[in-house]
Amino acid sequence: MSHGGESDVVGDVYAQARAWFEQNWDPDLALREWWQRLADAGWGFPTWPEGTYGRGLSGDAARMVADARRDARVAPPPGGIAQNLAGPTIVAHGTPEQQARFLPGIVTGEIWCQLFSEPGAGSDLAGVQTRAERDGDEWVVNGQKVWTSGAHIARYGILIARTDPSVPKHAGLSYFVIEMDQPGIEVRPIREMTGRAIFNEVFLSDARVPVQNQIGGLGEGWAVALTTLANERTMLGAGSFGSSGSGAAIREIDLDAPAGQLVRDEPRAEGRSRGGAADLMAAVLERFGGSDDPVARQEVARIHSLIEIARYTDLRAKAAVERGGRPGPEVSVGKLAASHLLETMRETLFRLCGPHATLWGDDAPFRGRVHEVGLSSYLISIGGGTDQIQRNIIGERVLGLPREPRADKDVPFHDLRVGTQGSDR
Repeated sequence: MSHGGESDVVGDVYAQARAWFEQNWDPDLALREWWQRLADAGWGFPTWPEGTYGRGLSGDAARMVADARRDARVAPPPGGIAQNLAGPTIVAHGTPEQQARFLPGIVTGEIWCQLFSEPGAGSDLAGVQTRAERDGDEWVVNGQKVWTSGAHIARYGILIARTDPSVPKHAGLSYFVIEMDQPGIEVRPIREMTGRAIFNEVFLSDARVPVQNQIGGLGEGWAVALTTLANERTMLGAGSFGSSGSGAAIREIDLDAPAGQLVRDEPRAEGRSRGGAADLMAAVLERFGGSDDPVARQEVARIHSLIEIARYTDLRAKAAVERGGRPGPEVSVGKLAASHLLETMRETLFRLCGPHATLWGDDAPFRGRVHEVGLSSYLISIGGGTDQIQRNIIGERVLGLPREPRADKDVPFHDLRVGTQGSDR
C-alpha cells in the first residue's frame, strides 16, 4: 500500500465493509453462522493475512471496518484470548497445517486460555518451572499455572513450558497448544474480591501435548511468547475502555442464539450503552446531580480526555505489533495509560456516587457496575505485566537508561534459585 494513496484506500475500505455488512447482516442468523460468514469474508479479523481469514489491512483500515460495522449496527466478531492472543500468534508463528487446524474454531467463537504465569514466576515469566518432556510423538507436561482466565471453560490453552533446563532461562522454553479437557489437567477456581471466579489455578500432571501442537521451534518459546505478550498488552490498553465488547472472553455464549442479541440496545440509565466507560461516567454525573458541579464536570472531562489520548496511544501500540509482533515502548505506554485511566475513573466514580458506590447487584445503581469498576481497577496494573515492568521498558528503550543488571543471563536454568527450585540446597 503506497503512503500517498493510503487515506483514499482507507476510505474505500469503509465503503466496501459498510456495503458488505448491509448486504449480509441477518439478526436472526445463528451466532455461529454469522461469525462463520464474517470470518469467511475476511471482515472479522481484517488485519490477518489473506488466506487466514483476514484481508491484510493496516490498523487504520481495520478501524474503518470497525466503524462501518458499528454504523451498520452489526454484531461484532468474537473477542477474547483465543481471538486476540492465540489467533495472531498462530498466524505469525504457526505452520500452514496448524493455522488450518486451529483458526477455524478461533474465528467462530472458541474459548481458549493462557497458561503463562506461575506461583513462582509472575513478573519473571522466563522463570517458569513447568516442564515438558518428549515421549515419542507427545510431550508430557508437569507443573502449575495461576491467574488463568477462563480455564474452566476453555477448549485449548496456549502454554509456555521448559523443555531444556540446561540452558539459560530464556533459551529453554517452548510454546504449545494444549487440550484442556484431559485427565492430566485439574482446574481450581480462584474467588476474586469482586465475587466472581474468572481466574483459576491449573495443575498439570502428566498432561499430554501432541508434537504437532508445538508452535515455533524447540527452545524458541520466548520469541513466540513475545508476540502473545504484545497482543495482550494491546488488548489491555486504555483504548479498550472506550467501548463495550462482545464479552466472549470469559463466558460461554449460546452460539445457536440469534446474532442480533449482541447488538440490542440496553438502557443508558443503567450504564450499559455502547459508549462503555465514557457513557457510564456521563450517566453517573447526570444521576447523582453533578452536572452543575464545576469540579465534577472537570473530572469527567479529564477522563474523557484520557480516553481519547488512550485511543491514540493504542493506535501506536497496535501499529508496533503489526510491524514486528514484539512488545515495545508503545505497547507499554498504552498499558500504563489503561492503569492510570482505571484509577482515575475509580476515584471520580466513588466521589460522585458516595455510599451508593458500595452497593452490588442488579438492584444497585447501574447494576453495581460502579462497585465493580472500583474492585477491578487494580487488575490492569498487575495483569499482562505490572506497571513497574512497563516503566522499566520505557526507561530502557525510550529514555536510554541503563538496563537492569541480569546476573542470571548466562546461567543454566537448573542452577538458578527460581521459585521453589533449589530451596533444598
